[in-house]
Amino acid sequence: MEFGKPLALVEKADPEPGPDEVVLDVRGSGLCHSDVMEIESHGADWLLGTIIGHELAGVVSAVGSDVGDWKVGDRASVCPTNTSRCPGFHYDGGFATKQVSPADDLVAIPDEVGWAHGAMMTDAGMTSYHALMRRGEAKAGMKVGVIGLGGLGQIAARIAVLNGMDVHVAEPKRDVWPLAERLGVTQLVTDVAQWEDQDFDLVVDYAGFGSTTAGALRAVRFDGTVVQVGLGVSEALIPLGVMVGRKARLIASRGGTKADIAELYTYVASGDLDPTLTEITFDDIPQGLADLAANRVTGRLVALI
Repeated sequence: MEFGKPLALVEKADPEPGPDEVVLDVRGSGLCHSDVMEIESHGADWLLGTIIGHELAGVVSAVGSDVGDWKVGDRASVCPTNTSRCPGFHYDGGFATKQVSPADDLVAIPDEVGWAHGAMMTDAGMTSYHALMRRGEAKAGMKVGVIGLGGLGQIAARIAVLNGMDVHVAEPKRDVWPLAERLGVTQLVTDVAQWEDQDFDLVVDYAGFGSTTAGALRAVRFDGTVVQVGLGVSEALIPLGVMVGRKARLIASRGGTKADIAELYTYVASGDLDPTLTEITFDDIPQGLADLAANRVTGRLVALI
């Protein structure tokens, strides 16, 4: 309701679906650093009055007249990047008991996947997976570096291990190193600078603090790839001489696809992917966002509603 202030609890009428829309009774809604950025987005007046939350899952409770693929009672999540319109940004999102989305944005959630992971995989999962597997074209046998072991990096590291890669992690917070060891990574370092000239095939930067991107370019082999995901800073200097000399690729990645989310659900359903998360209540959302802003969260926060 006001930039720079905590979210306000408001009452809204239950949404009604349009012809090609469905209503979800929200069961899980993830908290993201992007939500914190929205709250601080001074000048983006179009956000005022919007229910935020772009990482959500729930039960279909109503369907539009033109919807044929979904029925009441189906378990589904919403892909936030399936179109140019994202829940929680361009229309009301998941920090609510009910939410309406285009039917074409929905992804079926297997019964074996709980609501917290069902929600988490729509952004934290999808974004990390897409950067690694799609943009980075990661394959078995590759030497892969993951920078940052937060909500995204932990998923990417585990997926890379499961797909037969030699996985290395750069993470300055030693208190999360035991998590990386449980994921099955080969090596841990505190600073990506320790990887210089170590001939990585691929490095994915989930931190994005400038020095991390520069360090990634110094770590990859000739014709290697760096995928940029994190936005710890909005601008950065990169070592052009190193980049050109190694003919390295520096590419960006944002979001992903419904197929990415569906594939992640298969890993979760099998038990192979079980990322660290903290479940909170709907009433805890404002405090959870404050904890995110203060960097007090390990893994991911998901509100169960």
